[in-house]
Amino acid sequence: MKQSPISGRNGLPQARRVVVKLGTRLLCGVKGQFNLGRMESLVGDLAWLRQERQLVVVSSGAIGAGVGRLGLARRPRTIPEKQAAAAVGQCVLMQQYEAFFRPLGITIAQVLLTRQDIMDRERYLNAHYTFEALLNQGVVPVVNENDTVAVEEIRFGDNDTLAAHVACLVDADLVILLTDLDGFYTMDPSQGKGGELLPEIVEITPEIEALAGGRGSALATGGMETKLKAARIAMTAGIPLVIASGLKAGNIQRVLGGEMAGTLFTPGTGRMQSRKHWIAFSSPVQGWIYVDQGAVGALLDKGKSLLPSGILRVDGEFAAGTVVGVADQSGRELGRGISNYSSGAINLIKGHKSAEIRGIIGYHDYDEVIHRDNLTIVTGESVV
Repeated sequence: MKQSPISGRNGLPQARRVVVKLGTRLLCGVKGQFNLGRMESLVGDLAWLRQERQLVVVSSGAIGAGVGRLGLARRPRTIPEKQAAAAVGQCVLMQQYEAFFRPLGITIAQVLLTRQDIMDRERYLNAHYTFEALLNQGVVPVVNENDTVAVEEIRFGDNDTLAAHVACLVDADLVILLTDLDGFYTMDPSQGKGGELLPEIVEITPEIEALAGGRGSALATGGMETKLKAARIAMTAGIPLVIASGLKAGNIQRVLGGEMAGTLFTPGTGRMQSRKHWIAFSSPVQGWIYVDQGAVGALLDKGKSLLPSGILRVDGEFAAGTVVGVADQSGRELGRGISNYSSGAINLIKGHKSAEIRGIIGYHDYDEVIHRDNLTIVTGESVV
């Protein structure tokens, strides 16, 4: 049986399945050459974690390694160049991991994912079962985006978010994002002194978002903004996330020992069901349903399903069985769910009672446009 969600630093030693993300700046120098000493130290820490826990590694560095192996003067700018660098670098990256993990008696496996693997429900489940099989056999999956073929992944290049999705995919207890900073600061340390390290964040407020900086180095594509995005996904799923320095040997041990290392993002709610998390974060929104204030109260305060009577209008064209967004009259997102009816049918039955559905469209398969079991509440910013 899956253990209860972890709460606070004192609960971190209880984590039994951990996702650790390693950033490009930890692994590669400015010109894309691997920092082998640091990589060996990191693998040593990961091997310690692996002794009593299950481990998934999400590793950046493929494009950076490709830049080094190809002798390029800078990070590629065109999509084909990035794909070529990723293809070369991925081989180099896995060779290095194999060289460090194998002498420690640890078997690794390469897993390349694209956003499509997360968006498609069947592929999502297939990936879940593959991870389960690997972890149950004591293998450490080393995950990266499939940059060689996934144009969208290269354009966004965000392994922080990938790590959060992988954590949900494998039902992890904890995510650790290792970077070149000690955690989340009130001011970018590289811009001067005076920034304060925040030891714990329980809610990602607009003020916290405003503190996040931009992108990383010339070879890295992430930044604190992407780490906040990853933290939001993990927290919503009920999974704690820690941002900590990978430059300090033993930091993984400190985090899992409950010590004050890095910044802990503490989820405020219980663990979200896998299916609801997939609806909220993994599947593309095909259209939007706008509802009145009565429906807002029913959805947010009473935990009800969405009925046609509370619907004001529909944006976009979509089929029954697809994921749609739900918003209030002002355009503020309320949640996402799987629609029982197509956009055309909803346009006809909106504002009517469920008992009137058959008389309007000729069939009545469901009373609800979105059943509560297929609805995830994710309040956010305006979508208009």
